[in-house]
Amino acid sequence: MAPITWLDKLEEELNVDVDWMDPEYIKSMLPKIKFHDQTSNQLWVDIQLGHESNADLLKEVTKELKDQGWLAIYTRMAVLMCKKNIDNIQGRVLLQTLPSKAYDFEATLAHARLYDAEFKRAGISRDRFCIKIPSTGPALNAAKILQEEGIQTLGTALFGVPQAVACSQAGCLYISPYYNETQAHDDPKLWPNVKDPATQHPNSPRIVQILEVYKKLYKETGREQPLVKNASFISPEEAMAAGEMGCHSATISHTVLNELASRPYDASSQPGHGEPKRAHAYKDARVLPARFEPLMAIDPLSPENKAELEKAAHVDYLANSGKKLDEAIAADPEAAKRLKVALDLFTGGENRSKEKVEKALKEVA
Repeated sequence: MAPITWLDKLEEELNVDVDWMDPEYIKSMLPKIKFHDQTSNQLWVDIQLGHESNADLLKEVTKELKDQGWLAIYTRMAVLMCKKNIDNIQGRVLLQTLPSKAYDFEATLAHARLYDAEFKRAGISRDRFCIKIPSTGPALNAAKILQEEGIQTLGTALFGVPQAVACSQAGCLYISPYYNETQAHDDPKLWPNVKDPATQHPNSPRIVQILEVYKKLYKETGREQPLVKNASFISPEEAMAAGEMGCHSATISHTVLNELASRPYDASSQPGHGEPKRAHAYKDARVLPARFEPLMAIDPLSPENKAELEKAAHVDYLANSGKKLDEAIAADPEAAKRLKVALDLFTGGENRSKEKVEKALKEVA
C-alpha cells in the first residue's frame, strides 16, 4: 500500500482544486487525484492561448467570429480550452471577467453573460462552471444580478473581511482570498516564509476571521454563505494550513501540487492538524481550534494590528454601486495595494491575449 502523501491528507480536509489549465497536466494526475474544480485567470488563459496545441483552434474561432471583435474570440477560446478539462475534473471550470473592467458594472455583467452563452454553446451546463468576479463594489453588484439569473460566481482578488461580507451580500457561491500577495510569487522578499503558516503567516488572521464571520452570518440569517476557496499559495505548508484553518477548498498551482504529491505524510512532524470535510460547510461547521483563537483579535496587515469584525459584518457594502465597499478597501492600505497590483497583473495577461487575437485577426483578413 502506497504511503499517504500530503496531497492525500489535504484532500481529506478540503476539496483540492487545480489552478492551472494545461489538460496534459490534469490528465497526468489521474488516477492519483481527480481535482474538484479547475480555476484560471487571465495569465493562465493567455499561456494556453499561445500554446501550439491550440493554434488551429484559434484560427478556426477567429474565422468564425472575425466580425465580432477580439473579446468574442477570446471568450469562446477560453471556454473551449476549459472544455478540454471538463471530463477530467469532478466539479466546475472557472473563468474570470475582464480585470481591466473591474470597476465597470455593465462591462462585468456583459462579459459574464457572454461566458454563460459560450458555455451553453459548448454543451457545458451551469452546474459545471463558475464566473470569477473581481471583489470591487461595481463588479459585485454585477455578481448579485448574475446569481439571481442562475449564473454562479466567485469573488476573486479578495484581501479582507469587508470584501468577503460583500460577496456574501451578492450571494456568491465561492470566494478566493489570496493567501499571499501576487508580487510575492516573484519577489522572495515579500514572502513570509514561516515555519507554521497557520498561526504565523500575517494573512492567516484574515482567513480565519472570514471563516468565523461566515459561520456567524449563517447562524444569524440561515442564508448559505460563500464557500472559501483559498488561493495564492507558495509552499506546500501554506496549502496544508488552509486545511487546518477550515477552508472548504484550496486552488493550488501545479508546482505546489507536485510537491504535495511527493511528500509522505507524517502527522508527528506537522505543527497542527485539520479535521475531515463536513457534509455541509456551515450547518455542520467546524469549531475554531484553540490555537487559532488569538488570531480573531489581531490583524498584522493593518496599521493598528487590530480586527474590527462586528462592524464589518453588518455594513451594506453593495448599496450605491458598492460605494461603502470601495471606501472600506481604500481605508485598508494593504488590501488597496494588493487589489491594484493583482488587477494590474491580470490586465497585463488580458492585454497580451488581446494582442494574440488581433494578430490572428490580421492573418485571416
